[in-house]
Amino acid sequence: MHSLLQRQLKKHFQQEELDSPGFQSFLDAIGKSYENFDEKLSMMQRATIISSEELYEANVELQKEAQHQKQVLASLEKAMTNLTSEDAPDNDIKTISKSNITAEKLTAHISNLADQIAEITTEKNILLKDLEAQNESLNNYAHAVSHDIKSPIRNISTLISWIKESENNRLSEDGLDNFALVEENLEKMDRLVDSILKHATIETLDEEKSNINLNNLLNGIQSSIYIPSNVSLIFNERLPTLFAQKYKIEQLFTNLITNAITATEHLDKGIIAIDFEEQDDFWQFSCSDNGIGIEEKHRHSIFEMFKKLENNFNATGIGLALVKKIINLYGGRIWIESEINEGTTFFFTLKK
Repeated sequence: MHSLLQRQLKKHFQQEELDSPGFQSFLDAIGKSYENFDEKLSMMQRATIISSEELYEANVELQKEAQHQKQVLASLEKAMTNLTSEDAPDNDIKTISKSNITAEKLTAHISNLADQIAEITTEKNILLKDLEAQNESLNNYAHAVSHDIKSPIRNISTLISWIKESENNRLSEDGLDNFALVEENLEKMDRLVDSILKHATIETLDEEKSNINLNNLLNGIQSSIYIPSNVSLIFNERLPTLFAQKYKIEQLFTNLITNAITATEHLDKGIIAIDFEEQDDFWQFSCSDNGIGIEEKHRHSIFEMFKKLENNFNATGIGLALVKKIINLYGGRIWIESEINEGTTFFFTLKK
């Protein structure tokens, strides 16, 4: 029994009354009620403590979530700014003041943008299909034109050969020279048609990618093209291996090398050097020569179709345009550094 209750009972009751069985049962019941009250009070205190801890933890989590929501809203607001054109007439995000932005408004705006993006994507896919069809038509046209032009070229060349064989004794020296000039022009026209066809169809060639050892590739090019005895081709023996289409890479280096040969073949000792350096996402290559150099005014136009630096009869004006197109196909870029009568370096990158 509670000690305070015991003292109060002794003040008002005699000891024999307190010791009587009936009164003792009554006191026991009162004592138990105190005990139950203490237990319940203790349980309530423990429950209050637990609830407080849980509430504190919940409050911490809510604060974290609120901060996270603020960050999300800030990110969404930034995304809206980036995705929405400044001069767009229907830019509803402009009408929302910074203090007035809510998740609901941003979500609605994102939904609107998503619809616009879906519409643009549909239009893009239609345009891509049209472009594919146009490219296919262009390739077919290029092949047809190539065949139609090359056929009469071959016929003319054959007829000239027959005439020279049958009328050789009756042709004057000037006549033979004129026939030789015609044949030379026919050869140039044939090369020009081939070059145009290569440029038109290079990106659609059906060729599997493979690992290409550039040192082996350059050795092959060196043995297959004419390099004058006064011109030396040197290249880094540790050139990388590319995973690419061999024909395109072969055309790229062949055109750069032949262009450098043209620039150096008049020298007593022409030098063409090919080197590289590795970057994070790209291989950067250089093709240098000690030739005639390129004037500043020509350094951008030389990559255009039919642009030639000088009146070189054998040049088609397509080689460097083809080089740039191949480099673009591999996600790279090309630029030059040059000094007149000191040489030129073509730099270009190819994405790894």
